[in-house]
Amino acid sequence: MAGEVLVDALPYIDTGYDDPGVREAAIAMIEEECRRYRPTKNYLEHLPILNMTAFETEMMTAEFERLQNRLPMEPLSMKRYELPPPAANKLSEISAWTESVDNSMAQLEHQHVRAMNLELMLEYGCETWKAYLETLTAMQAKAQTRLQEIKKEIQDINWMRKSKQTQGGEKLRSLEAQWVMLVSKNYEIEQACAKLEELIYNIKLERGLIDAQAEQEKKIQEIVENGNSVTENNNENDDE
Repeated sequence: MAGEVLVDALPYIDTGYDDPGVREAAIAMIEEECRRYRPTKNYLEHLPILNMTAFETEMMTAEFERLQNRLPMEPLSMKRYELPPPAANKLSEISAWTESVDNSMAQLEHQHVRAMNLELMLEYGCETWKAYLETLTAMQAKAQTRLQEIKKEIQDINWMRKSKQTQGGEKLRSLEAQWVMLVSKNYEIEQACAKLEELIYNIKLERGLIDAQAEQEKKIQEIVENGNSVTENNNENDDE
C-alpha cells in the first residue's frame, strides 16, 4: 500500500555491525549524503509564521526590554510599609492627616492579618503539611507504578520483536540453506546432462551416425547466433 515503509533491518539476528570499520563507513556515507543534499523546498511553508510574543504580558515585555538594554532592576519599593506623617507644609490640613491615619490603619490591619496567619499556621500547619506529604507520596507511588507498567510494556515489545526476528532469522537461514542445496543440485544435474550429451555425441560419432565436421560447424553457428542475440538485447537495454 502507498505510504507504507518496509523495514528490512533485523538487529537481533543481523551480524557484522561491530566489525572494525563498519561504523566509520556508515558515518562517512551519512556525512557524504549530508554534504551533497541541498534542500530546495521549504517544508514549513504550510505553517503560519511563528508568533514569539503570543504569550507575553506587558510586564514581561517591559522586563525583556530592560534585560536587552542591560538596565539595572528597580529596587523593591517599601513605601507601602512606611508610616510617614503629613508633609511640613500640610500639617494644618485635615485631608493630609486623614490620609496618614488611613495608611496607619491599613498597616495595622496588615500586621493583624499576618499575626492571624501565623496563629493558623501554628494550629493547622503541621496537619496540613502531613496531608500534603501523604498526597505527594500517593502521587509518587502512582507515578512509580505507571513507570513500572511502561517499562514492562517496553520489555514485552522488545521481547516480541526479538522473538519474531529470531523466528524470521531461522526461517531465512532455512530458506538460504534450501536455496544453496537446490542450486547445487541444479549444477550437478547440469554437469550430468553435459556428460551424457558428450557421451551420446561420442557414441554417435563412433558409429558414424553424425558428421563430425558438420556438427562442429553447427555448434559454431549456434555460438555465433547466441552471441548476436546477446548483443541485440544489450543494445535494446541501452536504448531504453
